[in-house]
Amino acid sequence: MHSLIFHVDVNSAFLSWESAKRLRDNPDALDLRTINAVIGGDEKMRHGVVLAKSPSAKKYGIMTGEPLSHARQKCPELVVVPPDHELYAASSRKFIEILEEVAPVIEQCSIDEAFCDMTGTEKLYGDPIAFATKLKDRIYKELGFTVNIGISTNKLLAKMASDFEKPNRVHTLFPEEMATKFWPLPVESLYGCGKTTAKRLRSLGITTIGALAKADRQMLLSNFKSQGDYLWESANGISSSAVTAESPANKGYGNSVTLPYDVTDTENAHHILLSLCETVGARIRYDKAYISVVQVQIVDNDFHHRCKQLSLPSATNVTEKIYEAACNAFDQGWDHAPIRLLGVSTSKATDESYEQYNLFDQDKFERLSKLNSAIDKIRDKYGDDAIVRACFADTHKN
Repeated sequence: MHSLIFHVDVNSAFLSWESAKRLRDNPDALDLRTINAVIGGDEKMRHGVVLAKSPSAKKYGIMTGEPLSHARQKCPELVVVPPDHELYAASSRKFIEILEEVAPVIEQCSIDEAFCDMTGTEKLYGDPIAFATKLKDRIYKELGFTVNIGISTNKLLAKMASDFEKPNRVHTLFPEEMATKFWPLPVESLYGCGKTTAKRLRSLGITTIGALAKADRQMLLSNFKSQGDYLWESANGISSSAVTAESPANKGYGNSVTLPYDVTDTENAHHILLSLCETVGARIRYDKAYISVVQVQIVDNDFHHRCKQLSLPSATNVTEKIYEAACNAFDQGWDHAPIRLLGVSTSKATDESYEQYNLFDQDKFERLSKLNSAIDKIRDKYGDDAIVRACFADTHKN
């Protein structure tokens, strides 16, 4: 039996969810999706970037992630609506609840998209394309926003299909359709192929996904190391990643901060990372969980994103160990460009500890774990400022 995978992606999620709410509250309200509008953050607090854009705003060249000041230069009459994260979380839950009614297995990969393993459901629902059309129409009728649904035999091709013409569309990208729908696309369109990689591919004369699929695999390995394998396999529609229904506990924990000033030195960055790790560590311990992967996200003042991930030798819930890994990841991933956002996230969470220390560290980390838990209890009872690290003392006095 061939696998059947749906990738369901909300069109302009934040803008759509805001528009749907306004229309529910007032049927005569202006639909933000029909005008030059964006969802954007607080410019005074350095969150002034485009989070979502309407189709007509996109025609002005406005891009997600760019500063609102740039967007306004492109479109002076642009309507900017502040984000409402509680609304987004509630809308996402309702969206996922509908998918849970019809799909045997769901993997939510972000707030506004999910993979559905529909293998074997043809006997229940009939033609997959017709059913996907009914599903997207039901989402619009019940929740007031549109989605794109991509259909294929694996996650990669289903996601690529959902990115075809938008909004409110169902697209297929089965292996037999790759030559006509997939291979003519520019290499930049390949999921996981960033601008830097695409530029290097073009310098090698590889400009389309089809050319990449036909490229010499060893040549790609010599130029891109292990990424060369991923590029070649992806261009050939090869993906072994299964749709996995993860419990909320396994999704990991994270926190990030947009900074009111550019950070340009390592010491300051490490100081901020420690603050983030304290929050993340407390949440992990509250859930009686342990994590074994730490990732640091860096966004510079030109909005270039960098991520560096490190795997720990054993699962932990100790703030100091998370912080040590975060600093190592940061030091390896930072290119010394001025920083406007820092984030720390963790993954591979489990409810069982399998700490493996050497004899010299065992005592130290057992004591740290008990100390962290004790501090959590005091802060929970008396407030976050009840106990602060010495390095944060001056901050809390001001």
